[in-house]
Amino acid sequence: MLDGAGWHTSPKLRAPENITLLPLPRYAPELNPIETLWAFLRANFLDRRVWDSYEAFVGACCHARNSLMHMPKRVTPIASRAWAQVSV
Repeated sequence: MLDGAGWHTSPKLRAPENITLLPLPRYAPELNPIETLWAFLRANFLDRRVWDSYEAFVGACCHARNSLMHMPKRVTPIASRAWAQVSV
């Protein structure tokens, strides 16, 4: 999914044949799957917390990322969009 970032619109962008590029409308974060994933991370690992130091914050972010990597069955429904599926 292309969210309008500059590198998404570069003429140098080449996608493999087995990947379909799907541009999202401008200013539509609710359609971008990563936004719901960020919300999940904030709600479950990073919200309403105060860290004593920058290092503690980075450690919390690393813990959140590592925890997320160990729960693919939880992440897939959060980041999936039925309308974005390619019909074969």
